[in-house]
Amino acid sequence: MESRSVSPTEAHALQCDAEDGLARFREAFYIQPGIVYLDGNSLGLLSRRAEEALLRALDDWKTRGIDGWTEGDNPWFYQAERLGAMSAPLVGAEPDEVVVSGSTTVNLHQLAAAFFCPEGKRSKILADELNFPSDIYALQSQLRLRGLDPADNLVRVKSRDGRYLAEEDIIAAMTEEVALIVLPTVLYKSGQLLDIPRLTAEAHGRGIVIGFDGCHSVGAIPHRFSEWGVDFAYWCTYKYLNSGPGGVGGLYVNRKHFGRLPGLAGWFGSDKEKQFDMEHDFTPARTAGAYQIGTPHILSMAPLFGSLEMFAEAGMEAIRDKSLRQTRYLMDLIEMELPDMGFVIGSPREDERRGGHVSMEHPEAARISQALKAHGVIPDFRAPNVIRLAPVALYTSYHEVWRAVQVLKRIMQEKLYERYENKRGVVA
Repeated sequence: MESRSVSPTEAHALQCDAEDGLARFREAFYIQPGIVYLDGNSLGLLSRRAEEALLRALDDWKTRGIDGWTEGDNPWFYQAERLGAMSAPLVGAEPDEVVVSGSTTVNLHQLAAAFFCPEGKRSKILADELNFPSDIYALQSQLRLRGLDPADNLVRVKSRDGRYLAEEDIIAAMTEEVALIVLPTVLYKSGQLLDIPRLTAEAHGRGIVIGFDGCHSVGAIPHRFSEWGVDFAYWCTYKYLNSGPGGVGGLYVNRKHFGRLPGLAGWFGSDKEKQFDMEHDFTPARTAGAYQIGTPHILSMAPLFGSLEMFAEAGMEAIRDKSLRQTRYLMDLIEMELPDMGFVIGSPREDERRGGHVSMEHPEAARISQALKAHGVIPDFRAPNVIRLAPVALYTSYHEVWRAVQVLKRIMQEKLYERYENKRGVVA
């Protein structure tokens, strides 16, 4: 990636925008005047194309009724598979290895139920202590359902510094007692990108199945899951994929596992040619579609048609390139403009180790986040002391990144954060 010198001037930011090959996509999104939105790693913004796709789905329901399942441009009966095929290039998979279905935690339950096969001394699941809590809750539940005590059988790799995970420590924990490994692609607090191909190869060399939570990477970072041999993965679509609040999830299953029964069988996991035979003998789809459970959430899925069109046009490599440039620019500005103000950048500086957001640590993080929001910059706070800022390649400008740092500089210089309590809201 070509590097360039960074200047803290507004003119430099405007020049970067003038040279931005993805700038045209910004016009497709609803961006509120005067607001710098840097929380796309929690909830992406609405695009006009997503809105139009949702309105088309509503019109199909209005005009076709039950026939919407088989008629129209996007028959509902096949939407999960079609959106899976559209999502596959984002994760480096074959079209039939991906399906859009369920939600993040439901999909993890489904995949763990299918791939966690304790036998003999192999009775443990390997995860990490920095993972998002919902994943840990699901893995604990899966152990309890098999009569295993999570205290003994859920191994969580420890972080050396509370910020990052060392791949060497993860590999060292891949013992003969481990039956399944579930890790994040990107750590949700620090934004550290794990070495997925290395960890996958090391797991397979020990006969262990490995899967990844891609919630904080899919749509921001290109993956090659099929090439790397990843067994399974799952993710949400409401962050970088901009599908809307509570948007449907996605999952990937390597084709070498096709034919394996899903752990949680359901009607929509059936072979589509057999589904309406209404037999009590389950005939699973011969694709990742087998891992669906219930009826697809049609109105939740619809915005993805519009959103994924833009990803196909922009290309994941270009998205990743801009994401890296903007996160590096943001970190450089923080260091230039906010020296001696107590901030510690908690994200990796190396491009190959950084995801799509920047993590800043500060003792007053909760109240600083409130002050930022009050002054038109939308951040994300994670307890106890982390402010996450995510420039999103499809709609964040360099000038917005610059403006955000200028607002933060004023907040710190004038101590405007002292007007707020240093505690999180109900939803941080």
